[in-house]
Amino acid sequence: MTLVEQWELRARFARELSVMYGEEVPAYNTLVDVSNEVNQDYLAANGSEAERLGAIDRITAERHGAIRVGSPEEMGQVARVFAAFGMHPVGFYDLRDASKSSVPVVSTAFRPVDREELARNPFRVFTSMLATDDPRFFNKQLKDELHRFIGARTLFPADLLQLADRAAEAGGLAAADADRLLELATAAFKLSTDPVDHAWYKKLEAISAVASDIGGVSTTHINHLTPRVLDIDALYERMEARGITMIDEIQGPPAWEGPDILLRQTSFRALAEDRQFLFEDGTVGPGELRVRFGEVEQRGIALTPKGRDLYDRMVAETDRRLAAGEGNGIRVDVARDVWREHLPRTEGELATEGLAYFTYELNTEAAAGHDPAVLARQDLTELVEAGLVDVEPIVYEDFLPRSAAGIFQSNLTDEGSRDDAQTGTDYNLETMSLIVGRPVADPYDLYRKQQDESLAALRARLAAGANV
Repeated sequence: MTLVEQWELRARFARELSVMYGEEVPAYNTLVDVSNEVNQDYLAANGSEAERLGAIDRITAERHGAIRVGSPEEMGQVARVFAAFGMHPVGFYDLRDASKSSVPVVSTAFRPVDREELARNPFRVFTSMLATDDPRFFNKQLKDELHRFIGARTLFPADLLQLADRAAEAGGLAAADADRLLELATAAFKLSTDPVDHAWYKKLEAISAVASDIGGVSTTHINHLTPRVLDIDALYERMEARGITMIDEIQGPPAWEGPDILLRQTSFRALAEDRQFLFEDGTVGPGELRVRFGEVEQRGIALTPKGRDLYDRMVAETDRRLAAGEGNGIRVDVARDVWREHLPRTEGELATEGLAYFTYELNTEAAAGHDPAVLARQDLTELVEAGLVDVEPIVYEDFLPRSAAGIFQSNLTDEGSRDDAQTGTDYNLETMSLIVGRPVADPYDLYRKQQDESLAALRARLAAGANV
């Protein structure tokens, strides 16, 4: 029996969700079209350098999705669904204190972890869970009401979970079962037509629009799908030129003349969507909600812990200067000055200073005239500087809590409410591992492993040449 392998299931899943979401949110199709235009223009202008952080075929197909669930049980179930597609939990993100708005969720992302799997299809889903036990947002009565409401719904039917478990265990499914898995999994994230309890939804919305989107409806749904673009500033301008209102600023690092690091994101503002409401008098009538939007991302180089510490300090310095009234009050301009003062301007410097992750490979053409025994004894930095070893950046495959919260916040109608006199519930990577029922990987470990494997292969090759 021939299996439909997990990478193919994942690629098909991403495509089917994209088609479905484009039908639900037509502006998303415009976003994809403009992203493709920008990428092709960037490729034409920059040649092979445009693909330094990924082949254009991968980038064109690349998506990340975002969903929200209401309880540890639902989080555990969605982990089983994504495991079917070779998507594993990576990273822990606490959005509760990442912005001034009320965003009572903790999150992880499900994605492939192997380099080959990422190259085949890097589909990721940023998955948030409502922190119903955090007293800053939910008093005991509301917490109990939420538990009853969420506990009474079924997001993922039993046959979906059973097929998912089989796919995860076997590494794929037979064709007919694969089709059924994709049908059920895609349907699980479709926007429901069930009437929304108006009073209950508004009660939660007073706390947080994110809380009402999670706990005020009978199902989950795709909150946004995100294509990847090579020039997010050009994308932003082209979307505005088409009359689509974008959020006020691009989240994450500024555009500057040095290396792109981590992740830049922006989105168009949440659009009004027609929904049916169940009102307190028992009648059902039309209304609208604004909870879904179209996001786009530009990915850069993954930073080491040392590099991430520098990044956090640069962000804090940008905040300080803005608060002090320095610069022109435009964040990106202030941040660009901070970047120029503190961040190395070349990939080589990022590598030699241990600020970012790279892979290393012998340049056989450049090394042809050199004594292999001498090369084997040389320091890595010397080999790189001499052009004898090629350095390739490792793409940042993960997310930034502040940027995610910034996107959420920019698409909310108000800031909600929270009681900071209360002590928040503690969550961390270990807690999330227990919730999803499997270890949540530390992103640094994955990047470090990839870099170390390339260094080991390089040293082995040099040693083999020296022993000939």
